[in-house]
Amino acid sequence: MANNSYSGVKNSVAEPNHDGEFGCSLKELRSLMELRGAEGLHKIQESYGDVNGLCNRLKTSPVDGLSGQPADIEKRKVAFGQNFIPPKKPKTFLQLVWEALQDVTLIILEVAAIVSLGLSFYKPPDSENKNCGDAAGGAGDEGEAEAGWIEGAAILLSVVCVVLVTAFNDWSKEKQFRGLQSRIEQEQKFTVVRGGQVIPIPVAEIVVGDVAQIKYGDLLPADGVLIQGNDLKIDESSLTGESDHVKKSMEKDPLLLSGTHVMEGSGKMLVTAVGVNSQTGIIFTLLGAGEDDEDEEEKEKKKEKERKKEKKNKKQDGSVENRKKAKAQDGAAVEMQPLNSDEGAEGDEKRKSNLPKKEKSVLQGKLTKLAVQIGKAGLVMSAITVIILVVLFVVNTFWIQKRPWEKECTPIYIQFFVKFFIIGVTVLVVAVPEGLPLAVTISLAYSVKKMMKDNNLVRHLDACETMGNATAICSDKTGTLTMNRMTVVQVFIADKHYKKVPEPDVIPASTMDLLILGISVNCAYTTKIMSPEKEGGLNRQVGNKTECALLGFTMDLKKDYDAIRNEIPEEKLYKVYTFNSVRKSMSTVLKNADGSYRMFSKGASEILLKKCYKILTATGEAKVFRPRDRDDMVKRVIEPMASEGLRTICLAYRDFPASEGEPDWDNESEILSRLTCVCIVGIEDPVRPEVPDAIRKCQRAGITVRMVTGDNLNTARAIATKCGILQPGDDFLCMEGKEFNRRIRNEKGEIEQERIDKIWPKLRVLARSSPTDKHTLVKGIIDSTVTERRQVVAVTGDGTNDGPALKKADVGFAMGIAGTDVAKEASDIILTDDNFSSIVKAVMWGRNVYDSISKFLQFQLTVNVVAVIVAFTGACITQDSPLKAVQMLWVNLIMDTFASLALATEPPTESLLLRKPYGRNKPLISRTMMKNILGHAVYQLVIIFTLLFAGEKMFDIDNGRYAPLHAPPSEHYTIVFNTFVMMQLFNEINARKIHGERNVFEGIFNNLIFCSIVFGTFAIQIVIVQFGGKPFSCVGLSIEQWLWCILLGFGCLLWGQIISSIPTSRLKFLKTAGHGTQKEEIPDEELEELDDLEEIDHAERELRRGQILWFRGLNRIQTQMDVVSAFQSGISFQAAIKRQPSSTSQQHDIRVVNAFRSSLSPYEGLEKPESRTSIHNFMTHPEFRIEDSEPHIPLIDDTDAEDDAPIKRNATPTPPPPPSPNQNNNAVDSGIHLFLDPSKQATPSAPGSPMHSLETSL
Repeated sequence: MANNSYSGVKNSVAEPNHDGEFGCSLKELRSLMELRGAEGLHKIQESYGDVNGLCNRLKTSPVDGLSGQPADIEKRKVAFGQNFIPPKKPKTFLQLVWEALQDVTLIILEVAAIVSLGLSFYKPPDSENKNCGDAAGGAGDEGEAEAGWIEGAAILLSVVCVVLVTAFNDWSKEKQFRGLQSRIEQEQKFTVVRGGQVIPIPVAEIVVGDVAQIKYGDLLPADGVLIQGNDLKIDESSLTGESDHVKKSMEKDPLLLSGTHVMEGSGKMLVTAVGVNSQTGIIFTLLGAGEDDEDEEEKEKKKEKERKKEKKNKKQDGSVENRKKAKAQDGAAVEMQPLNSDEGAEGDEKRKSNLPKKEKSVLQGKLTKLAVQIGKAGLVMSAITVIILVVLFVVNTFWIQKRPWEKECTPIYIQFFVKFFIIGVTVLVVAVPEGLPLAVTISLAYSVKKMMKDNNLVRHLDACETMGNATAICSDKTGTLTMNRMTVVQVFIADKHYKKVPEPDVIPASTMDLLILGISVNCAYTTKIMSPEKEGGLNRQVGNKTECALLGFTMDLKKDYDAIRNEIPEEKLYKVYTFNSVRKSMSTVLKNADGSYRMFSKGASEILLKKCYKILTATGEAKVFRPRDRDDMVKRVIEPMASEGLRTICLAYRDFPASEGEPDWDNESEILSRLTCVCIVGIEDPVRPEVPDAIRKCQRAGITVRMVTGDNLNTARAIATKCGILQPGDDFLCMEGKEFNRRIRNEKGEIEQERIDKIWPKLRVLARSSPTDKHTLVKGIIDSTVTERRQVVAVTGDGTNDGPALKKADVGFAMGIAGTDVAKEASDIILTDDNFSSIVKAVMWGRNVYDSISKFLQFQLTVNVVAVIVAFTGACITQDSPLKAVQMLWVNLIMDTFASLALATEPPTESLLLRKPYGRNKPLISRTMMKNILGHAVYQLVIIFTLLFAGEKMFDIDNGRYAPLHAPPSEHYTIVFNTFVMMQLFNEINARKIHGERNVFEGIFNNLIFCSIVFGTFAIQIVIVQFGGKPFSCVGLSIEQWLWCILLGFGCLLWGQIISSIPTSRLKFLKTAGHGTQKEEIPDEELEELDDLEEIDHAERELRRGQILWFRGLNRIQTQMDVVSAFQSGISFQAAIKRQPSSTSQQHDIRVVNAFRSSLSPYEGLEKPESRTSIHNFMTHPEFRIEDSEPHIPLIDDTDAEDDAPIKRNATPTPPPPPSPNQNNNAVDSGIHLFLDPSKQATPSAPGSPMHSLETSL
């Protein structure tokens, strides 16, 4: 693709081949964008003079952008393409049908049906088959024998139905997903300059020649060249794999690539390549080529290899530069997923489903396991059924009736065997709950669709269900809990603290000018206040809300910031230090006519005040501002403002006289000092009215809400109290990021899980926190083992810096309005209204998904149990299943597809928020549900068997049992079938409640789908029974018989009341089912990582403390023996202290390597079988190496740890002290790594390790 080598490029410059009337061709621009850094700059200077030359060639203005006329835009789209990467083609309906046909049970059924069809057409030559036993007796009238094919055909037909339904479901799911995707895309806007106006346009509308404004947090939608930039840093890791941020400037590296993230700064860029011609687009087209034939369901890893090969082959013939780039881009293959392409999301979805088993969402894990268990049971039952039927038939025909096996009878016998086989398959079909995945999908898809209405845009389906288990929410303050509509309400200026915005005339003119100029130029030019959309409404705030508040403040002072901005356009700003989470301030430098400079700064007041050494007084003069004055100011002004929940911002400036020459702008700490404070403003961000209520609901639902904010502690505390996160009189912690960091780190500065565990349960507010603090907190809560069940944490974030925390959390919520692209990319759910109460809705929906699936299970399993037992016993006693194959398939259809639709679409109710979260290990089928399942099964079985064995007497009809092979359907069996279906219908209503509620009808009319499905099923059932005839083995019933069937079905509801009267607590024998995935489900390669986490935990708990000590003692002695023997054989002993960070730190990750194979331990027999990779392994493999990522010191008080750590480091192991629980200072505990390895005879100490290894050789 991109293999135009250098010579090609040179030619294209020599004889310019202009596309239409533009001064440069698509090819030229593409080859320009493939260069990096200085080369690109050189190329621009060589070919176009400078960026302005390029702008002229592309007929655009660096200041006013494109004219924006439709004709011009169209021309550009034709010449340079659109900013749109065509999505992968969706699977066609036929492909989906083909996939649905792959289902094993369906294949078995198809085979059985075809065999049965074939046999029914075969006529034995001698129709006088008197001697084939009475088994064949019923082929009485010819018409009936003719109808033998109907059963096979009917089975095939029902298979077709099932397949079409499944395929249609998949198809609509995919369609929904694409709709969702395109909606996310339409909402993705980007700011460009057209006709001198700054307007946001959809990303797909961007064309080559547009001048786009880029700012902190943007995901660049196209390739371009920088026209003007302030302090711009880009994260290009998605394209190059280099994680360092790349500085972009006009002088050094002006090329910007699509799909990269702006991590700092702002600027303008000229778009030079869009869509498939941009760097990302090129990669995508390469990927697309490799993937068409690849089955999508292949594992992502495999895809990746393919992609890499693909790319290497494609580019083999390219220039050297391209080859370099191909290497660089390999990393990009997957990371490039998001860029305005459906494939991204499809890929995401696929990636979710293709990860190893442990990545399945909790619910899917439990379901898969349950389905497999049920399926196995069904398989066993069906096999037994077939065997019993065959044995009975053979015994009866050849033993009891003593018939010889006649040659001409063979087809008839085979027909019998096929019939038995079909019965067996039907039992299996009914037993296997293939409706489970369907129910989950429907439930999730339905919830996702409905959550859109509740302002939750779900990017990953399973996030919705995980949210139901959430136990903690770490929320941002600004914009989530508050309205993100900031206004300046208090100000300290000219030595006076005004409780409301003062009149302009009380402020000295000189101070006023500085203030207005400073605010106008030192707020991003993308931030502005627009006139309200509706008459009399509030002004619209565009851009950063804090800056909007300041601009609003200038308007309140009756000044116009726009006039100043027009006078000093963005290009004239000499240097800008943009806001980032480290600086916590923003500064802009202007160059004056006389060569002096003036810098304006704004930032968090307590940070900026430390850098002020003067302050403007009431006369407008600057007076000295000492640390003592500063503390006074904090007490008098900042704390009172903060305690009212205001954000305090300090505005300051500094002059650099011309006489001192140009300062060193890169030395930030020097530049940002000796400031003069102009004023301090208090900005109010009112709490959203619905938040306190939402937080109350969360707390009632067992979810802890924590606030993590960059604001100062008092502001945060005030707002937390307003929201209800803190109640007066609570002993919860509020702390600042600094304090938090101090308390969770040990002397070496490493984070320790135990220390986090001491803090997080009480922590409610974390103020002045950095993004890393947020990530640390989230990780700490997730990894914690203090509570009996693992915490499930949801996090909200809007900034680029929240990315890591959003990714780490179980569910990440990004803000749809205030959020940056980076945050949205990292999140699972986007809150389209930025509102905290939408999170509560998400919790409700998540819990509802869980409940819907439990309801469905309760219904499904009741049917399963009954149908399997009826088919099994019926077949064994009467040699014919009372429920025929086709009937079973119909029951399967209602209970699977329809019931999953009906029960999975129950709308959530507020009552869901009255219970605690389920937790990851709660079984899907609770004891109450088990009681319901078994209770209803008993009722149904009693009724069915009564009808089966005594029905002919009760209804005074012919006996339907022991019917010959092609006998006509009987009324008797029709009644059995009909009653069975009626009971399922009424039981479906029972299944609506799973927590043992009495009123099963509550809210039934809120769910139209449910009602229509129940009535629809009933109507179809009437048609089947009255007109189904031979294919459904039914005969029409009289009204009276119908009423009896319905009455027996209705009995289910009454019986349900009786069951719910029995207290579950009495039924101790009931077991729960459907627990989470256990270890054995996880592929081996992940087990290793998990072992470190799980096993030692369990092992430690299994062995009581004393035992542990005993084992440790043994293993110490063992180690010493080894060390001694090592010394004797003259081996140098190396104690290398080496730490290796790994995500799975919790206990020590103890890996044992056999090095002293010769000296295997005498204590081998002691090892417990369940305790592999736990402490006692030391004994079987003496040489050990302990690695842990965050050293902790189990069972030692902090002080002891500090005391004995140094001894450890400087000495070879000393004889062990008495093993008292408190002082286990053996090597295991202090996280020191001993490598005893004879192969490394006397290697020099490794300087790489944190402390050089100490070597003591004898």
